[in-house]
Amino acid sequence: MDNICYARETGLAVAEFIDVLQRSGLSERRPVNDRPRIERMLALASLVITARDDGRLVGVSRALTDFSYCCYLSDLAVDRHYQRHGIGKRLIAETRAAAGTGTTLILVSAPDAAGFYDAAGLSRAEAAFILRRDT
Repeated sequence: MDNICYARETGLAVAEFIDVLQRSGLSERRPVNDRPRIERMLALASLVITARDDGRLVGVSRALTDFSYCCYLSDLAVDRHYQRHGIGKRLIAETRAAAGTGTTLILVSAPDAAGFYDAAGLSRAEAAFILRRDT
């Protein structure tokens, strides 16, 4: 996995984003069948970091941040065939670096991914609250 290229990208293609969400399994929890909503998700993201293998998108981090105090990492997706090779951890590190080390990185984990975030060195938040979306 030494040939993976990490970069901050603007204008990531919607089809590429949906494809990596599907190949990662994250599509089960994202509105991949609502293309206009996915387009807005990408267009309004503050920060998109990609991982590419010979040009092919194999991982993505999509975040909302003010670049000074907080960074909400909304999507972290790595193609299942590329998981367990450090790509997710590197995407987190690249996101944190781009947002600024003065920011607090915040994310909500899927239940089956909590162990990954523990291993990646993130701390669990005891007093987090959620007001769920309608759809």
